[in-house]
Amino acid sequence: MMTQTLRELEEKGLVCREIHQIMPPNVEYSLTSLGKVFGEPIEQLYLWGIDHADALEALGANERRAVAADTLMEAAE
Repeated sequence: MMTQTLRELEEKGLVCREIHQIMPPNVEYSLTSLGKVFGEPIEQLYLWGIDHADALEALGANERRAVAADTLMEAAE
């Protein structure tokens, strides 16, 4: 699955694959300049998630409580 994903990223121009003809053969992947530009907003989103981890966890806890309450209500009916 990883190889398939890397090949698709290579086809889209986001990664570059370099094959080293040694025994055993070795393949090295790196980001293209387009891949680096594409990664910037993803990194910003990741950093935002780290900065807001407590709020995101509270949101998840609220959602879990709501689902549990709905389940109890349905069971009571």
